[in-house]
Amino acid sequence: MRLSDFWRLMEDEFGSGYAHVLADDLVLTDLGGRTASSALAAGERPKRVWLSICEAQDVPEARRLGRDIKPRA
Repeated sequence: MRLSDFWRLMEDEFGSGYAHVLADDLVLTDLGGRTASSALAAGERPKRVWLSICEAQDVPEARRLGRDIKPRA
């Protein structure tokens, strides 16, 4: 997963404003007590950070791959 994919998933799930607040403020114990932003800055894989946020925020399994986007015709 690329970092851009991480932010797209975050914004799709939590909204563009709250996604960044959540990344900066939510402390994730399974990432060593770091926030998502600090874990990413330290080189943690975006996919691991995303899944950690999903667990902490009870994101349903069905939404962890992102929302379905219909292809343009």
